[in-house]
Amino acid sequence: MNNPLDTSLFDRAAQFAIQAHSGTERRAKGFPYIVHPMEAVTIVASITNDPELLAAAILHDTVEDTDTTIEQIETLFGPRVARLVLHDTGTKDHSLSWHQRKQLQIDKIASSDRDGMIVALGDKLSNMRTIAADYHTIGDDLWSRFHTPGGKSDIHWYYRNLAEALSPLSDTLPYQEFTRLIDSTFGKKS
Repeated sequence: MNNPLDTSLFDRAAQFAIQAHSGTERRAKGFPYIVHPMEAVTIVASITNDPELLAAAILHDTVEDTDTTIEQIETLFGPRVARLVLHDTGTKDHSLSWHQRKQLQIDKIASSDRDGMIVALGDKLSNMRTIAADYHTIGDDLWSRFHTPGGKSDIHWYYRNLAEALSPLSDTLPYQEFTRLIDSTFGKKS
């Protein structure tokens, strides 16, 4: 007889994330924000069943996009989950340019261990799915939604560099989907 799967950590993390994101909308999408972390955790679950990675995936935007602190995450979910969330959290230092903030995030992901990269891939693939679907629906009007100096070229630069940073995961189906979506949205890498 199989032992039942212990989902207690994930269950607590999911409840926390739902509460933290309550009442917020995914950027101009018309649906609850929590849909994005739920998609990210589904992607991570296609690679691993590690409960701490699953918890980190559903919590990945709580520190960046809510009043939640990394200390709260560590207290409630442990140091490993907190470290994994922190690896995928962008800087809030707006004295830096958009490129500088994104480069710091790329560098942080590139220096992560495989677990940190898996959580980041869940987040970034979920984002890239949305970008690709929107681009194929509304075309170049999409780029005006982004607060970047260079629009499409900046988003292209960011996602190509993310793909390079996440390349140690090239053996996974989510990574392969990620690079296919980048190619279909921005054109093949030359």
